[in-house]
Amino acid sequence: MSPRTAPRRVAIIGLGAIGRIVLDGIENGPATVTAVVVRSSHVESAQALVPNGVSVVTGLDELDAGAVDLLLECAGHEAVTEFAEPALRLGADLMVIATGALADDALRARLSAAAQKSGARILLPAGAIAGLDGLSALRRGGLDSVRYVASKPPDAWIGTPAEETLELGAVNSATTFFTGSAGEAARRYPKNANLAATVALAGLGFDETVVELVADPTTADNVGRIEAEGKLGRLELELRGPPMSENPKTSVITAFSILEAIERAHRTIVV
Repeated sequence: MSPRTAPRRVAIIGLGAIGRIVLDGIENGPATVTAVVVRSSHVESAQALVPNGVSVVTGLDELDAGAVDLLLECAGHEAVTEFAEPALRLGADLMVIATGALADDALRARLSAAAQKSGARILLPAGAIAGLDGLSALRRGGLDSVRYVASKPPDAWIGTPAEETLELGAVNSATTFFTGSAGEAARRYPKNANLAATVALAGLGFDETVVELVADPTTADNVGRIEAEGKLGRLELELRGPPMSENPKTSVITAFSILEAIERAHRTIVV
């Protein structure tokens, strides 16, 4: 199996809550983290976290050419904008977690062009949702509608435009505060609606995928629900799980979906 199909050497962009879980998880798997890319202000703290032999760098130009099979973005929309295109030019595959950045048509076109030129791939893990394989199968047969609903506790929406329409501390029942396209959701809620972008890319696209965002004080979980209907059938799927203690906007399962995606490439029987 070629290194591109089964990445052995991984560089992580960002070492926040998700990046740290991935760093620890990869140590017990078939791949190896060779470097982490962080802001200059975070170098010292990153060096205290990484195992011996893992380089801490502040730019992709510090990575040895050909020494990385997979670059893993764990740092948000700004990191995709800054690092994704140079990463793809290196010829290594790029796994994007902040998929909402791909709602920018111009950026998505540039990244696709860079990947085609270098032979690299842009990989999108499932994150905190499931059923994307079924959604894509329905798309091939002809999709009529896709709706994605993201419900999270009110404190997960602090610091977002939700505060313009809701007094989050006073919400006492599940309240929908946004209904619109996946593209608009990804642009307005970059830290909360990445899954809306992933669902859009697997299904009807950013303009035709309907997204609802909900503040729900009755649950401690982050909940994602897909409702899709097409010529071949109907998909209804809900996945709920605990948010990260450090970042309630993100579900813990997101990090484990990344580890699963990496390990899947090394299996002889792939489900």
